[in-house]
Amino acid sequence: MLLHVPGVFSRDEVKRIRQALEQADWLDGKLTAGYQSAKAKHNLQLAEDDPLAREISAAMLERLWQHPLFMSAALPNKVFPPLFNCYTAGGHFGYHVDNAVRQVRNSAERVRTDLSSTLFFSDPDEYDGGELVIQDTYGSQRVKLPAGDLVLYPSTSIHKVEPVTRGARIASFFWTQSLVREDAQRALLFDMDQAIQSLTRDVPEHPALVQLTGNYHNLLRRWVEV
Repeated sequence: MLLHVPGVFSRDEVKRIRQALEQADWLDGKLTAGYQSAKAKHNLQLAEDDPLAREISAAMLERLWQHPLFMSAALPNKVFPPLFNCYTAGGHFGYHVDNAVRQVRNSAERVRTDLSSTLFFSDPDEYDGGELVIQDTYGSQRVKLPAGDLVLYPSTSIHKVEPVTRGARIASFFWTQSLVREDAQRALLFDMDQAIQSLTRDVPEHPALVQLTGNYHNLLRRWVEV
């Protein structure tokens, strides 16, 4: 399941974050890549322990934990702390699959990468190229979202970032270990939850809501991993 999650940050918030990121100390992105990924990766990245990166990532996760669409789709258990990258002057990242497990820096904690996310801090008209191309059972998708919006997709997908030929593409990316490992199961639960939310708004007293909600939680109980 590929999902567009709009409005994680407002336009004013994005502007302030961008101004801070433009003054940041960017490093070669290969420093945080695995052996195979490093061959295809050509971008800039903030250090994982950069104070600015930590500040923005904390605000991001606070917002996402309050975002009903993200929570419904991801069913997050653990999140690898968000990272930040910049593509410019032909920077790109060739086709690759994200590592199955990520080790949190200076920690014993490990995160299984069930879901990948990219949150854009540059608007599409600010740069040429830079599309996130994702290939999976739903075909090939080219993603280039407004600043402040996020795309969520299975980490099993082969994906790449096209070369940026004008301007700069600044974004954050991170991985989520879901309470439900399988994408097909998460997709079914997401569809059910969206239906429950719609019925709750439109016909809040309908007796079928109790049964449908019970079915949702019984499926979640069957599939959840904690």
